[in-house]
Amino acid sequence: MHCSRRTTLQMAGSAGLYGALVSIGFLRPGTAAAQAFDQNAFKVAGVVATLKAMGADGAAESKDVVIVAPDIAENGAVVPVSIRSSLPNTQMVALLVEKNPNALAGAYEMLEGADGEVAMRIKMGQSSDVVALVKADGKYYMARKEVKVTIGGCGG
Repeated sequence: MHCSRRTTLQMAGSAGLYGALVSIGFLRPGTAAAQAFDQNAFKVAGVVATLKAMGADGAAESKDVVIVAPDIAENGAVVPVSIRSSLPNTQMVALLVEKNPNALAGAYEMLEGADGEVAMRIKMGQSSDVVALVKADGKYYMARKEVKVTIGGCGG
């Protein structure tokens, strides 16, 4: 990488200015924080119990919720999964893995007006159903897809 003297001086000046602003209390590092989420939902085993812990035990199957994942994942340590919701006013998207020790793999609150789409990489210990849970207009909807794993990702 080729850095000119001008670039080096700009970076050093920016770092110095940031340090000065932090030291006088104008900026506070670490002020951005994620919203609090019910941690108990991440500690529950099984999809049914997790849905109940999230208040979504009456979730209805919906064609408007789509799971995009491979039919066969060669390595369970890194399985790409995305969820798309075409439901209006999508408020939350979550992914659950039925046979993982803790079913809830991720949950995301959506800002108003945001597209109802989330992509992530998850670990799967064995072949299992993945369940997408979407909250839209205060109601819960879900979709299921089976993903077969050839090499387990949770120590297998």
